[in-house]
Amino acid sequence: MEQEKADKPWWRGAVIYQIYPRSYQDSNGDGIGDLPGITGRLDHIASLGVDGIWISPFFTSAMKDFGYDVSDYCDVDPIFGSLNDFDRLLEVAHGLGLKVVIDQVMSHTSDEHAWFAESRTDRTNAKADWYVWRDARPDGTPPNNWQAVFGGAAWTWDARRQQYYMHNFLREQPQLNLHNPDVQDALLAASRFWLERGVDGFRLDAINFSMFDPTFKDNPAWEIGKRTITRPFDLQHHVNNQSHADIPLYLQRVRALTDAFGAIFTVAEVAGPDPLPEMKAFTKGERRLSSAYNFDFLYASSLTPGRVRRAQSNWTGPVEEGWPSWAFSNHDAPRCVSRWYDGAYRSRFAQMTNALLLCLRGNPILYQGEELGLPQAEVPFECLQDPEAIANWPLTLGRDGARTPMPWTLNDHEGGFTTGSPWLPMGQGHLEAAVDVQNADAGSVLNFTRRLLEVRKASNALTAGDISFEEVNAPLLAFWRSCEGERLLCVFNLGPSPQSRPACMREGADVLLASGWSQGNMPGPVPEYSVWIGRA
Repeated sequence: MEQEKADKPWWRGAVIYQIYPRSYQDSNGDGIGDLPGITGRLDHIASLGVDGIWISPFFTSAMKDFGYDVSDYCDVDPIFGSLNDFDRLLEVAHGLGLKVVIDQVMSHTSDEHAWFAESRTDRTNAKADWYVWRDARPDGTPPNNWQAVFGGAAWTWDARRQQYYMHNFLREQPQLNLHNPDVQDALLAASRFWLERGVDGFRLDAINFSMFDPTFKDNPAWEIGKRTITRPFDLQHHVNNQSHADIPLYLQRVRALTDAFGAIFTVAEVAGPDPLPEMKAFTKGERRLSSAYNFDFLYASSLTPGRVRRAQSNWTGPVEEGWPSWAFSNHDAPRCVSRWYDGAYRSRFAQMTNALLLCLRGNPILYQGEELGLPQAEVPFECLQDPEAIANWPLTLGRDGARTPMPWTLNDHEGGFTTGSPWLPMGQGHLEAAVDVQNADAGSVLNFTRRLLEVRKASNALTAGDISFEEVNAPLLAFWRSCEGERLLCVFNLGPSPQSRPACMREGADVLLASGWSQGNMPGPVPEYSVWIGRA
C-alpha cells in the first residue's frame, strides 16, 4: 500500500464532529437547538482538538423528516436562525481553526419545495420532468412494486397530474429526477451558493438513492431467511429503485464544482446490504468524491476484532482506490455504547470505543455526545418525534434515542440546553455525564478523548499511515499504524475479562496513551475493555 503524501489535503485523516442542530444548544428558549446555539458552543468543540464539524440539515424545511425534507436549498429555516447566523457561525468556526461541512440532500426535496409545486401542476410545465412521475397501472395500482424506506409503497397518487409520484422515504419527500440535466444543474447551483459563502465540505445524504432504473422494472423479492422484517422495504432487493450506474458520472460534476473552490471535503452516505462496490465507485480516483461514509459499525449489534479487521481490509489499497470515513454512532443509529455494552464499566468502554474509532485508517466522525460516552436514551412513545419510530413502534428503536438534547451542565434547567421545554426529553443518566461534570474530572471520557485527539494530531501514522494487524486471540485486537518511519502499536481488549499480554506488546515501550491500565504499566494481563497505544 502506498504511503500518504506530505501534501495531503486537509480532510484526509481529519476528525469530524457531527452536530445534530435541533439537539445541540437552544439560544432562544423555544426548546429547539439552533445556529446561534452552535456558535456559542464552538469553544467546546475546538477544545476537543477535532479538525471540523458537520452540521446536519438546517435549511428551510417542512420538518416532516426534521430537515431532510428541504423546501429551499439556499436559506436557513427560521427555527435554526438566519443566513446571517450561519455566516457568523462560519466566521467563528474558521477563527477557531475548525472546518465546516454541511449536508446536501440531492435525491429528494420536500413536497413544499417550489420546484415540486410547479412540477405537479400539469404534465407540460417547465419542471414537469424534475420529479419522477408515472401513470397508474390499468387497475389503478402504483406503477411497480417499489417500496419506501419508512413503510408502504414508494408511490403516492397526485390528483393534479393524475399520476403517481415516487418517494423513497416519506410521501412528503418526492424523488428528484437526477437523470434530468436541468435538475443536476439546479442542485449544483445550490451547492455553489454555500461554497461561495465559505463552507469546507458536503456530506451527500442518501446519494445512492439519487438515480433509479428509468425502465421502472419491479424489484426482485428477498427471501426472509433469518432476517428481522419490520417493513415491506425489507422484502426486496433494491436493485432498480436506487444505485443506478450513472450516479458516479453525476458525482464527477460535483467534484468538478468543488475543485474550483480548493480542497473541499465531499463524503457520500451509502446505505444498504452491500454498499462497498458503490462506495468505491463513488470515491475512486481524483474525479469523484473525497470519501464514503461507512456503515460497517453503525448498525452492528456487537463489536468484535473480526468486524474491525474485515472493515479495514476493504480499504487497505492505494489512496486512488478511495478513502473511508468511519462512524460508530450518528443521528440515525442507536448510540454504540448501548448497542455494544451493558454493564458497570460504561465509561471505560466508551473510552475504548472512542480510541478505536480514532485509531482506524480513514476519517473518524465523532457524533455529539460520544466525547461524553452518552448511552442511548429511552424515549417513551408519547414523546416520540421520529416518523419512522412512530410508524414501526415498537419493532424498531427509532432515531429519537440518539437525538436527545446535549447535556452541558448538571444543575441548570434541562442541562443548560434550553430555558424552555426541549423538543425531546433529556436522556436517562445524561445529566450526570454533562460537560461541566466531566471537565472537572481528569479521568472522564471527555478528558480522555481530548488527550486521545492530541496523540492522533501529533502522529502522521494515526492520521495518514498504513494499517497492519497482529495475529492475536479474540477478544484482543492489535494493529500497527505506520508512516514515514513512525510505527505505533494499538492494542484493545474488546472483552469483559483480562487477557494475556500479546508478544507484540514489549516491555519498556513508549506508552502514548492507555485506558484501563494502571498508568499504562506492563507486564501483566490486558485489562477488560482497555486500550493501549505505544511507540515501537
